[in-house]
Amino acid sequence: MKAIIKESRACGSVAAPPSKSVLHRMLICAALSKEESLIGNAYYSEDISATLDCLSAMGAKVEKGETAVRIGGLDPMNIPENAVLPCRESGSTLRFLIPLALLCGKRITFTGAEKLFSRPLGVYEEIAAKKGFLFEKEKGSLTVCGRLSGGDFSVPGNVSSQFITGLLFALPFCGESRVCLTTALQSKSYVDITLSVMKKFGVSASWQNAGTLYLSSGQFFTASDCSAEGDYSSAAFLEAFNLFSGSVSVSGLDCNSLQGDRVYREHFRLLENGTPVIDIADCPDLAPILMTVAAAKNGAVLKNTARLRMKESDRGEAMKKELSAFGAEIDVLENEIFVHKAPLHSPQRTLCSHNDHRVVMSLAVLSSVFGGEIEGAQAASKSFPTFFEVIKELGIRIDLI
Repeated sequence: MKAIIKESRACGSVAAPPSKSVLHRMLICAALSKEESLIGNAYYSEDISATLDCLSAMGAKVEKGETAVRIGGLDPMNIPENAVLPCRESGSTLRFLIPLALLCGKRITFTGAEKLFSRPLGVYEEIAAKKGFLFEKEKGSLTVCGRLSGGDFSVPGNVSSQFITGLLFALPFCGESRVCLTTALQSKSYVDITLSVMKKFGVSASWQNAGTLYLSSGQFFTASDCSAEGDYSSAAFLEAFNLFSGSVSVSGLDCNSLQGDRVYREHFRLLENGTPVIDIADCPDLAPILMTVAAAKNGAVLKNTARLRMKESDRGEAMKKELSAFGAEIDVLENEIFVHKAPLHSPQRTLCSHNDHRVVMSLAVLSSVFGGEIEGAQAASKSFPTFFEVIKELGIRIDLI
């Protein structure tokens, strides 16, 4: 799908879509409860749909309503033999569910886009190797077989917090356990979200020290009716229009949220008023929109950017390439990105989504200023399937072909 966006201004009020990070976790914890829970403010993005499909294939009872999901009854110790779990392109789904699939001692196969299985899985692969589990990767699939038991698990903190979350979901079924970080933790806010959601469903894990999470034995997930809060990650794209003569008000955001991306407003202020140095260690998903705003304003330096290579695209390089079509000048280094102040203009070619939802939405914001055509715009549906519908209602002139 191609999005053709003309110069236009966004104005109006809109509710933030549900937080994908929170909703993933609520659905998994609810599924692991014997009794069913009702999870409200549900939103069927591609990633959330992948998680629901996989939980159903693992044995959970799933009833989808228009804005709520009733779910429960998954026994991870008794997943059907040779179950196939369709992850689509969702890295969260894959990494969250691998440890649960390693509880039953049966062959379980994860399927999805080839790109998904090129993203790092080494943390789990190393655990599987040490324990003698099957961990067989193909271009478009991963087959595992093993039976996790309690104990200490060493995990790097600077690769992806999703590995930590995945283990936290599985270890309550294993007895007393510890997750021991071998490097400093990045994206701590995502682990905090996991701990908060697990607590809602009756399971507690605590920090013994800055590098060790402890889970006591005898815990189990219990049903809890709750609703996902609004998504700061998505709201950042909507409020970015305000930096370009827009007037968009986003509701439904929890001011006490644990989401790391809640800092976007502070970063936007810095970008408008100077050339800031911004550490994105705890908010890597903001990188594409921060690069976009920096290119259009006063430039910026982004720190701790190495993990952007491991996202849906190599986000630093993808944004450098597409923003250069507007005249931006950007240097992508090993762990830093320099966005230089430079005059921008209408893009000289069709823009590419790189099959990355956050790249698409960032380019859509800048295209509202200069005009632009984005090929592969359907990638936005990974996290925000109504994005183009929403911005059109806000006044952005857009055609989808």
